[in-house]
Amino acid sequence: MADANEAKQYIVVELGNELYGIDIQYIDNIVRMQRITRVPKAQAYYKGVINLRGEVIPVMSLRKRFELEEAEFTNKTRILIIKPESQSSVGIIVDAVKEVLSLEADQIDKPKVDANDEKSAYLLGVGKKDENLISILNVISVIAEKEKENENQNN
Repeated sequence: MADANEAKQYIVVELGNELYGIDIQYIDNIVRMQRITRVPKAQAYYKGVINLRGEVIPVMSLRKRFELEEAEFTNKTRILIIKPESQSSVGIIVDAVKEVLSLEADQIDKPKVDANDEKSAYLLGVGKKDENLISILNVISVIAEKEKENENQNN
């Protein structure tokens, strides 16, 4: 029972006026914006690839992924290198990295899931910190869909 309220740490990132939390266990690295090499025939939300210490990493725009308007890159723009257990690394572009935050399970409300809304699969819940609401991202859903789309294109 003690585990139920164990705090988890999240990296809080900003996209426009919204705050999103990403479980810190998936974060491999946070790097400054750099030149991205485009890849032909990639999904619209993939910007291309970067070379990070000899590893070629695909990079997606989280704004485009969530169908938000693109914004100018600033000196706060970052690429989060996400490393899920069984997959290769993926970079996601965010407007800014705000802080590392600890939230306990009782500070996170589970979303009402709409089976017809694919975007609801991207959320694990909504955390509350002071006056801010932080959407906790299901990182696996956000980045894993590319494999499903690739399979669909091959069939």
